[in-house]
This record gives sequence, structure tokens and C-alpha cells, in this order.
Amino acid sequence: MTNKQQDEAEILLRIESLKKHFPIKGSGLFSREKKVVKAVDGISFEIYKGETLGLVGESGCGKSTLGRNILRLQEPTEGKVYFRDENILTYKEQELRKLRKEIQIIYQDPFGSLNPRFTIGQIISEMYDIHGVAKGAEKERKVKEMLELVGLDPNRYHSYPHEFSGGQRQRVGIARALALNPEFVVADEPVSALDVSVQSQVINLLMKLKEDLGLTMLFIAHGLNVVRHISDRVGVMYLGNLVELSETDNIFNHPAHPYTAALLSTVPEADPYLRKERIVLKGEVPSPANPPSGCRFRTRCPIATERCKSEVPAFTEVRDNHLVACHYPLKKGQTLKQAIAERAMEEQVVQA
Repeated sequence: MTNKQQDEAEILLRIESLKKHFPIKGSGLFSREKKVVKAVDGISFEIYKGETLGLVGESGCGKSTLGRNILRLQEPTEGKVYFRDENILTYKEQELRKLRKEIQIIYQDPFGSLNPRFTIGQIISEMYDIHGVAKGAEKERKVKEMLELVGLDPNRYHSYPHEFSGGQRQRVGIARALALNPEFVVADEPVSALDVSVQSQVINLLMKLKEDLGLTMLFIAHGLNVVRHISDRVGVMYLGNLVELSETDNIFNHPAHPYTAALLSTVPEADPYLRKERIVLKGEVPSPANPPSGCRFRTRCPIATERCKSEVPAFTEVRDNHLVACHYPLKKGQTLKQAIAERAMEEQVVQA
């Protein structure tokens, strides 16, 4: 999507400076020091109507917390979330109940998210009961239509979750999320708990439902190949911040942030004759309770300088529709190995 196409596209969801900080106790018995875990720390982006935005990053970077904050399953510490130009963080209980018809979530755990005491018919029909959409025979008909839509046998209406496989249970979760025909869905790592052979089936189902129902989706995942297959654009998170955002092909073919380039170097290639140099990042991921000053990635970045210690990089456009938070973004076509070599030469010149 070019800048012109983005200008013409309708923004369905807009996030502005969203933060979620969790307070933690001090370590000492009489400690009065207040600390917070900065799970999400000032993120801003837009999601366009009809698109799927993929969100990737290491475990603990804040992806799922961000998704839950957008839906107000957790209350943000600060920021704004606009859905159709209305800040839903100001909504009261009655307004929020109506909003639930428009925004839904597909959970990561296809078993833990389903009530084991309910049949799948009861689990899905609960959506209609809560919102007063349908009753009696009409409700049962709608539930069976949803089961058929996600590729399940409608005759298993009275079956319980434990009678299904993991992939089938996730289809039940998808049917529940789509029962009220929402416009926006957060898919919170919907395939990470499934076997690889089942993941592709669920991903293809989500892609088909997106086209058939006109869904807009925030797709949160660990697997980069999964995100590449389903997403129109991809955002990369690191330690509570969004560090890169662009179209999927831009991210995978021409990453601009060193962290993104390092992540992509770990993705295996299908071609056995194509060898890729893996970039191993040094050190551990810093604690979100005590993030580094300046650029949060600087403690592991192979091209960081003194500037990175003191100055927080702005999240700016470095190329057409390609946003990155880095003082030294990679040039188009430049590899991280080349950038590391250039930095080493620069340091040798300075020392000389």
C-alpha cells in the first residue's frame, strides 16, 4: 500500500501513545520505592479497514498486552484508542457492551478459553444470549451456521470441548469470536499452541473468513513465516516499543531495523542450497522494569554508538511507507553484516 493508497484508505483503528505499566513492589522489607513493568510504553499506529496487521516480537515484548489493552480486557495506563474516530477508552459499561459486537478476540489457548462444562453449542450461543441477538430455534440455526462456516460438523452441536482436537477447538474459538459478525478481531497467537500440520489449516481458514466477511485483523504471532503468509503489513515490537512497521514485503525483503534483520536471519529457507548467515544477538533481553536509557535495543545492537545511549530514536519514515525507530537504519538492500562491517571501519578511522 503506497502513501497515496493509505491516504485514500479508511482508518478503522488508531492507537495513540498507548501505555500499560504494571506496578511491582520494592525488594526490601521497608522499601518505599515504586517500580513499574513497562509492558507497553508509548505505541502509536493505525489499522486500515479490511487489512491484516501482523505483530511480531520475542516473548515478553508486550504483544498480547497491547492486544488486550486495545479491546479493554485490560485497562491501559495512558493513551488513546480510536475505533471509527471515537476514543473507546472513554466508554462506560453500557457503551462498551455495545462495542463488543464490533470487536472480538481469538485466544491463544484453544482449550483453556473454552468452558469444559458447556457444549460447543452453548459456548457459541452464549454470545447471542448476552447481546439478545437470537433465541430458541433461530439461535440454534445461527450456531450451526457458524460451525459450518469454520469447517465443523453442525451435528456436533451437543459435543463438549474435550471431544475435539486442538485444531477443532480453535475453530470453535474462531466461531465464537465471529458469531456477532464483528468488524475488528484481535487474533492473539491463534496457532502457537497447535501442531505445525494444523497451523496452516487454521491460517487458511482465517484468510478465507477475512475475504468472505470483510474482517479487519490484528494478528499477533511468534512465527515470522506465519505472519508473512497472512499479513498485509507487519509491525515489530521490542521491549514494549514498536521499532518497525511497513508492508510485509518491505519488512521481509528490506528490513530497516537491526533487530528485525536479526529476527529474519533465524527464519529457515525452503531451499536447501540457499545458505543464510544467522545473526546471533549478544546478551539477554533487558527487564521491562528497568529498560536501558536511549534506544532500548542498544545493549544487544551490533551497530550501536554512544548516541544510542542517551537519545531515544524517533519512530519516523525512512522510506516510502516504512517506519522505523533507529538512529542508524539499514539502507535498502543493505544487510546487517554489511552494516556491522561499515561500523567497524568507521570506528577504526576515528581511533586512527
